[in-house]
Amino acid sequence: MSAIAESTSVLEKTRELCESIAQDSIFKNLLIDVEAFLNDDAAKLMYQSVHQRGEGLQQKQASGVELSKTEISEFEAAREELLNNALITKFLSAKQELEGLQRMVGQYVGMTMEMGRVPTEEEIAHEMGGGCCGGGGEGCCG
Repeated sequence: MSAIAESTSVLEKTRELCESIAQDSIFKNLLIDVEAFLNDDAAKLMYQSVHQRGEGLQQKQASGVELSKTEISEFEAAREELLNNALITKFLSAKQELEGLQRMVGQYVGMTMEMGRVPTEEEIAHEMGGGCCGGGGEGCCG
């Protein structure tokens, strides 16, 4: 381990951050949604089936094979059924939120290490693709 990683203050603050995340009520609810999905074999099977079918269709299309209307409509029907399953949609939403949180925390830490200072919210938004005129920079574009 490096000297800074062994630094008591850095390690302590990292643990505090992790504790804050773990104790956050929104974070806890997201984990509940993920666990509910993971504990439902039928939902997992439906998700895997639609995911694999979609990948198969993408591979066919990428190799130059034209998809039939039947293949497309069957996939769309399966996908629609998937998205009508509340357990699965909660899982997908929770997964997206958790991945976003992980990216944001990683971005803050990474940019801090690169810049030698804590980045501003605007700098984070810009790096994450939501900078000025990119969807997250309110009022920055004249």
